[in-house]
Amino acid sequence: MDTTTVAAFLAVDLLLVFTPGADWAYAISAGLRDRSVVPAVTGLIAGYAGYTLLAVVGLVAIVGSATVLTALTVAGAAYLMWLGGGVLRRPAALGASTEPMATSRGQIMLKGAGISGLNPKALLLYFSLFPQFIHPADGWPVAAQTGFLSALHMSACAVVYLSVGVLARTVLKARPSAARAVTRASGAMMIVIGGILLAERLAL
Repeated sequence: MDTTTVAAFLAVDLLLVFTPGADWAYAISAGLRDRSVVPAVTGLIAGYAGYTLLAVVGLVAIVGSATVLTALTVAGAAYLMWLGGGVLRRPAALGASTEPMATSRGQIMLKGAGISGLNPKALLLYFSLFPQFIHPADGWPVAAQTGFLSALHMSACAVVYLSVGVLARTVLKARPSAARAVTRASGAMMIVIGGILLAERLAL
């Protein structure tokens, strides 16, 4: 895969990862409890690993169908814009979560896998946005490109969620207004990127 494609993917992917949601809430909840951040984030990444296995198989067929690809792109772009609008209207409260945390490391990991595995952003990313950055003519098999992009996504999630969990107690509590500003900026960027993806696909 060429560096331009990888850079474009990372820009969109990081935007989604940096947008607060269920994953962030769980990482924050874990961060406010000693020694639970690593198993919580491990569980979140495990949920995305399950999507990776599905995507490696499913995207081979999806990328080969122009009709299916267009439909998924339009749906994904529209959902991205809708999600961004929701973020602008109701910026996420990034304070401490009151949700109870499981006691054992295994339970923490299992719950994290369930949270990310049922996250609608994951469906958007893997089955609507991934195809935009996969090019069969590049020489890499579609499955290999999917696996590579998935690895980048899971690495980004691991770094961001670990940072969120570790810094939750100090940064998010001390600067709630800054956190809301970042959230609103993310929402605006999601709308812009969704509009660009939609315009590019409809122009084909």
